Amino acid sequence: MRRAVLLALSLLFTLAVTPAVTPAFASEPQWTLTPASGGGTRPSSDGRPYFYLEGAPGTVLQDTLSLTNPGAKPVTVRLRGAQGYNTAAGSFAVRPLADSWITPLVTSAKVPPHTRADIPFSITVPAGAEPGDHPAAVVASAGGREVGVRIQLRVSGPTLSALTVEDISVDKSAGLIRYTLVNRGNTTLTPRLAVRAEGVFGRVLNRPARNLPLELLPAQRVALTEKWPDKPLLDSVDVHLTATAEGAPPAGGDASATFVPWGLLAGAGLLVAGAAAGAHRLVRRRGGPDGTGVMERELAETGAST
Repeated sequence: MRRAVLLALSLLFTLAVTPAVTPAFASEPQWTLTPASGGGTRPSSDGRPYFYLEGAPGTVLQDTLSLTNPGAKPVTVRLRGAQGYNTAAGSFAVRPLADSWITPLVTSAKVPPHTRADIPFSITVPAGAEPGDHPAAVVASAGGREVGVRIQLRVSGPTLSALTVEDISVDKSAGLIRYTLVNRGNTTLTPRLAVRAEGVFGRVLNRPARNLPLELLPAQRVALTEKWPDKPLLDSVDVHLTATAEGAPPAGGDASATFVPWGLLAGAGLLVAGAAAGAHRLVRRRGGPDGTGVMERELAETGAST
């Protein structure tokens, strides 16, 4: 009976303190920001994942954003242009533009419920803009939420695709190969990486070229790592990295590392030292070649008797 009463009280307490859970389908749908169909220097009737615009220095390029509010309340969205860059881990991120290249027709738009609003914007390419890719974005913010759409902007003129591999090192304790990729050109690169390592007795690592999950923007550098969980236990190795990208000549770099199992060697040293000490004690215990014990011989040399 006591158990039944306690169980009933526990159930009542649980029902009293458990908050009501709102079903996921009852949440308000979020507003979206996408490129409008068509438009740009490469128009398309299908949905575009980003804007692509190209023009010479001094020209004005135009395109259109689509703001969609599927909710039941109006949304006021603020718009701004932003410059693209690579984070330390290689992700695409944005920061405020140093120059106002991107100019939305309006900087704030109120979108009624269940409505889509098309908002034109323009990009004024400065007369002295350098040729090549200038990654950017249009960012919309409302209610603490930000959504951006990438702009692939290319300024007409000579282009150069160049890639280097720098700062290669082997982190033996973590089982990692560390390196830095640097975009030395003016085009966005999708790099590929191959890894090879040669030891005293032959090749210990051979990874063919594969695409890295990043876009390396012009004049950007990204520090990356390669996992090496099956690194050798005892060896001296030379590690070689080869990076490639479309339109860029291959780039490579080397690093050396010596793997020594100091823990095992220390344990082996202790075993050897212990064996030597045991042998020494055994010799002292057995005495000299005449069969006399060590203590007896020492007493005999001093003239004492036992």
